[in-house]
Amino acid sequence: MKSFMLPAAIVLCGAFLAAQTPILRTSKAPSRTFTNPLGFSYSLPADWEVTSSETTLPQVKQQATQNAASEEEKKGVECVQIGLSARHGSPPSIITELTLPFNCFGQQVSEGDLPGFANGAMEDIRRNFIADPPVTGKYTLGTHHLWIQRVKGFPNGQPGSPFTVEIACTLVQKAAVCWMTMAADDGSLSVFEHGAVTLDGEPPVALVPSTAFQHQTP
Repeated sequence: MKSFMLPAAIVLCGAFLAAQTPILRTSKAPSRTFTNPLGFSYSLPADWEVTSSETTLPQVKQQATQNAASEEEKKGVECVQIGLSARHGSPPSIITELTLPFNCFGQQVSEGDLPGFANGAMEDIRRNFIADPPVTGKYTLGTHHLWIQRVKGFPNGQPGSPFTVEIACTLVQKAAVCWMTMAADDGSLSVFEHGAVTLDGEPPVALVPSTAFQHQTP
């Protein structure tokens, strides 16, 4: 099962980094709650601009498919989707949402796969960072278990621009889902963590509670 995780994570990383390019298309809809038909939603303030990954995601997927070592890996790359990509401020802070629908992939992902699903993306991000060691934790929201990792550092060649990169992943009934931010300031990190999520119809809660890193994992 874990063999597909790295290519899928590469897709996440590539789409995430692509979101830092100039905005291609923005959403001006008054509602800022983004509902995914796979069974969850996530909310952002109205001043965050929604970006389009339509022109960059196919290129990222093509590269990841070429590097895939098995048919399972290729299937994972084909099935991953970018449900939301948004940015705010200058330098821009980015929030990206990745899903892996189970009906496309053809099999269920276990909770034990979540670190592999997300960690590959974080490793790829860290290649472009002068970063502190990552901090990893786990927590629950309702009946759902989440895995989270945070790393702080400076993009290569930009020593004056510190960022916090954070990713939180869980399973809903129909998919694996990860939310990821590259936050340029504490306010943007707070927006990411306090964004309200609903998971499989459970009451809305903040994506990342203050206790998220109390139960750290190796």
